[in-house]
Amino acid sequence: MTGNVNQSIKCTVQQCRHHAQGQNYCSLREIQVGTHEANPTEKQCTDCQSFALK
Repeated sequence: MTGNVNQSIKCTVQQCRHHAQGQNYCSLREIQVGTHEANPTEKQCTDCQSFALK
């Protein structure tokens, strides 16, 4: 895990290296959000580009 629990970034993706184990938060100070679509129109079009496998 990287850093402390960041209560400003909620996360339930337990497979991510940055997940604050035991709590539904991210441990990063900030995250990068992006898209895999040319014209995103739904939340499913966005991605947490800070995601990293454990």
